[in-house]
Amino acid sequence: MAETGNGAAPQAGAQPGAQPQVKFQVLAQFVRDLSFENAVVRGTGILPAGQPDIQVQVSLDAKKREQDGHFEVISKYKVEAKTKETNQTLYLAELEYGAIFLIEGLPQDQLHPFLLIECPRIVFPYARRIISDVTRDGGFPPLNLEMIDFMQMYRQQLMRQQGNTPVA
Repeated sequence: MAETGNGAAPQAGAQPGAQPQVKFQVLAQFVRDLSFENAVVRGTGILPAGQPDIQVQVSLDAKKREQDGHFEVISKYKVEAKTKETNQTLYLAELEYGAIFLIEGLPQDQLHPFLLIECPRIVFPYARRIISDVTRDGGFPPLNLEMIDFMQMYRQQLMRQQGNTPVA
């Protein structure tokens, strides 16, 4: 799957000095780490009634691989469900989901945001499915994560790095 920067195919007879076409491809996807802890079975074994309070934390990591144009992006998800009444943990799910991308022709100043916004956005549905399956298979209703605004996450990270904490 190759895509150009503007969604159009390269044209024959392109003007010299025109911007190079961006090549982007998902080469591989993988689960680097997955754990699910069902705290209910350690206690009574009975699922409490009512909706749990679910906290989701997401972090991202990207690095260049040895081959030219190859990058690895890891999305880390931590999901903790607790009872609203007693704040007792029901389950804890942690997933590190990775993908290897081929990216060529992208200006260097656009590479970092592309790796931490577009790449995780593209593979998010697969990670969401894994979390849904593991919570269901763990004896709970399947958790379907809401869409994540990776651009907003990136902006917040930049502000933290610059020492400006965004107001929520």
